[in-house]
Amino acid sequence: MESLESELDAARDLSVASLADAIESIGFECTRCGACCKGETTADGDPEPHTATVFPDEVRTLQEREAYDWRDVARPMPYGVEDGEGETFEWALQTDACGDCTFYEESEGEGACTVHEDRPLICETYPFSVALGGTSQPMGEAVDSAGMVRAHECEGLGRDITREDAEALAATLKERAIRELEEAIAVRENYEPTDTEGIVVHDSEGQKRPDGTKVQNERHT
Repeated sequence: MESLESELDAARDLSVASLADAIESIGFECTRCGACCKGETTADGDPEPHTATVFPDEVRTLQEREAYDWRDVARPMPYGVEDGEGETFEWALQTDACGDCTFYEESEGEGACTVHEDRPLICETYPFSVALGGTSQPMGEAVDSAGMVRAHECEGLGRDITREDAEALAATLKERAIRELEEAIAVRENYEPTDTEGIVVHDSEGQKRPDGTKVQNERHT
């Protein structure tokens, strides 16, 4: 298994032109169906809230739009958390009572992002990811691939995309891969177990409570 540092070097070496070639060969056009912003239903019929990873600085950018509270924007990624207790290593975009992204709205069957200009990188690059360890995969199974690019479930796949749009998407996809690996390395380097009750999120800036405030003076000695 490659180290995170090796994967980061590989991400930095990714060719935007090659990524654009792959995106062009797969094809994509957003149909504004909203599927990537909504919660899902498991095979057992249970609701599964939308989970899109968001970096700490992306949370702050969204906070600044409308003076949002941290918890208006993000919640602890649910993996590793149970019954209000546990440790997790990522933030996810906040969801509404239906499990949909809190920034998603729909009108006459057409979806829209209310923070589109400041949406996180994982949203900006959906439905694509790169085949590097340590990077995030968005919701939906990978259904196609070309070179280093994986395409995930989306009704917009297979549609024509201009070279200009493919290159812009490719550049953002590379940026996201680098950011994800830098975040993963920083999380590893800053990780410290805590005695804090409830939920603790370990991100690149240290240990935090669900409201985004840092955990202080509660670490093991």
